[in-house]
Amino acid sequence: MAPSVPELLRPGLLDGDTVAFAGGAAHVAAACAALGAATPAIEGDLLDDEALARAVSELGPVGTLVCDTAPAFAAAGGGLAGLRAGIDGAWNALRAVTNAAFRPAGAGKIVLLAPRPRAGAHAGALRAAAENTARTVSVEWARYGIRTTALLPGDATADDEVAQLAAFLASPAGDYFSGCAFTLGAAG
Repeated sequence: MAPSVPELLRPGLLDGDTVAFAGGAAHVAAACAALGAATPAIEGDLLDDEALARAVSELGPVGTLVCDTAPAFAAAGGGLAGLRAGIDGAWNALRAVTNAAFRPAGAGKIVLLAPRPRAGAHAGALRAAAENTARTVSVEWARYGIRTTALLPGDATADDEVAQLAAFLASPAGDYFSGCAFTLGAAG
């Protein structure tokens, strides 16, 4: 019988790894920290390329970037403004971390967290954009050893379920996934 995800997520699994966070996802940061990872947050406006580049340059080596699109979507009030804030902020963060850390290291992982289906007008479009970005970037940046995935939680998906899967993807077991979108629970 195969072990369950919680059995695979044991203390020390991410010792020595850095999992950086853009946009939020405190629940994922806590799960990764509990497994031993350093979990710095990329502070500042994700839509300001210069400020973002400065913030990322201070991170040092990064193994995984988790971009949460939901907080920017909600802060912009959903709709088209939220769609733009969510995906543009994630794109800027993943591009900055790729240029500063992943390309020089020859490897890295990106986990895009989408909002829940009923998070507001155009939440579905942002979910599709996160999935499309993960799939496209996984092909385009494979030559740099970068693996990209998207997590699409359902409306009833618990934060702990999202955190466990994101931590799993940050772990060595996540090396086997790229270009994948994981739909959790009922899609809504």
